[in-house]
Amino acid sequence: MTNIFGSKYKITIYGESHSPFVGVKIEGVEKGIALNINEIEDALRRRKEGELPQFSAIATTKRKEQDTPIFLSGISQTFQDKRDKIPSFLETTGEPIVVEFKNDNIKPSDYKEFIDIPRPSHADFVNKVKYGEDNEKMLSGGGIASGRMTLPLTMAGAIALQILQHQLLKKPNCRVKKEGNISIKAHITSLYGEQNPKKWGDLLQSAAQEKDSIGGVIECLVNNLPAGIGEPFFNSLESIISHLVFSIPGIKGIEFGNGFDSAKLKGSQNNDCIADKEGKTKTNNSGGINGGISNGNPIIFRVAVKPTSSIGKPQESFNFKSGKIETLEIKGRHDACFALRVPVIIEAVAAIALLELLN
Repeated sequence: MTNIFGSKYKITIYGESHSPFVGVKIEGVEKGIALNINEIEDALRRRKEGELPQFSAIATTKRKEQDTPIFLSGISQTFQDKRDKIPSFLETTGEPIVVEFKNDNIKPSDYKEFIDIPRPSHADFVNKVKYGEDNEKMLSGGGIASGRMTLPLTMAGAIALQILQHQLLKKPNCRVKKEGNISIKAHITSLYGEQNPKKWGDLLQSAAQEKDSIGGVIECLVNNLPAGIGEPFFNSLESIISHLVFSIPGIKGIEFGNGFDSAKLKGSQNNDCIADKEGKTKTNNSGGINGGISNGNPIIFRVAVKPTSSIGKPQESFNFKSGKIETLEIKGRHDACFALRVPVIIEAVAAIALLELLN
């Protein structure tokens, strides 16, 4: 089972949705980097609550976890900012960073019937085919394929973003020094095809009442990234970002810049004319990337998040024990719209991708 990414900023995620804990091991971090724990905890909170916390009660899972990070190694001490009396910084030791999160609110019994009757569009069937009759894994809530595993992924990304800022400030002739720290911000642009945020509440309420789910589109913008990050062909900036984006459960599409709309344009309409010696362009139809390498303009990409597969609405599935098609009603605790929690996860994987290529 592949749960490892990277060679320079190497992350290993472990645990399962309904196992005692989930965690991440991070290798390749140098000694003496100050990590702002408040920023890390803010990222974890955003993943937990979703980008629209006013709708979390109706649209996100009823399963509640503390999501408190437990640092097992790689951190020497907590020290306080001189401007603040509250301890808010961690310092790296150069050893692998290992962070765990306890799973306190688990109900493996919710998943017992899926051993024989796999949930439609979920990973139950394919995991059974690939890994065999491992009932313990099935009872842990979908195993490593669960959205719960985005918690250690978000943790790794929150740390990566701060290291990325540190590394870029050391880079010779880096534009970041002139224009400020790199920023990675993602936001929801539509839910269920609706772009008007004022209508999202009704859509979420309707999906929850019907025991159904909806998806959405997330846009991510990376500002102040210098030109020259990425490689042609197999390690292009697009391919590494995409690799990590598709590690997030429920992602079904990605596009950069004009994306699929560029196929409807002529070259004269889609080309980005260079406007100055810094490489700034008049337009940014390429999404800040040419030939797999950042060109110094903002990186822009969008991802499609499918509706949550686990829904309470009755569906048909094949019962491998009885050999018959049967009606399945999923009684577990699930998100009516997992897309609400995806923006910060997108930011996290973008930071991991950039740091891996920068190093």
